[in-house]
Amino acid sequence: MYVIVGLGNPGKEYTGTRHNIGFEVIDTLAGQEGIRVLERKHKAMVGRGYIGGQKVILARPQTYMNLSGESVRELVDYYKIDEKEELIIISDDVSLEPGQLRIRKKGSAGGHNGLKNIIQHLGHDEFQRVKMGVGEKPKGYDLADYVLGHFTGDEKKLMEKAASEAADAIRMMLREGADAAMNRYNQKVKTAE
Repeated sequence: MYVIVGLGNPGKEYTGTRHNIGFEVIDTLAGQEGIRVLERKHKAMVGRGYIGGQKVILARPQTYMNLSGESVRELVDYYKIDEKEELIIISDDVSLEPGQLRIRKKGSAGGHNGLKNIIQHLGHDEFQRVKMGVGEKPKGYDLADYVLGHFTGDEKKLMEKAASEAADAIRMMLREGADAAMNRYNQKVKTAE
């Protein structure tokens, strides 16, 4: 069984923000796979189903980003999964170009408070993650204001495509493992000239 967690903030005011791209990927995956993420438990909205024959739990923590680890810890404990192999976290990343994916099997939080809190609650940083590029903050911007800001029209289309690509990457991770998905998806985004 896999627990797949998209990070974000609950509440309508955060819908469509850079920080909530993890929620968007969960919604995309759920929609494509016919999984309803409607049950409230483990401090998250949760849905169960199968993806490519693998039993999965899809989750959107409702704790706010900085406390995501509380929900992840509860999910890991309740479903008794091996978090190094069966946990996948989806988060935004300001060090990647908008729409770029980066799959990792471990690593630091890289300044991301949601990941930092998950690492704190798990006691290690060895869990799979799908990082979604949202672009670097412009000079003079406050980082929090930037990640809580909404995508522009062009970025929105790009991020919808990226969410769909992330869903494909996750399916590949479940089917063939993280290494295969890293080889396929950890490439620079080709920008239109």
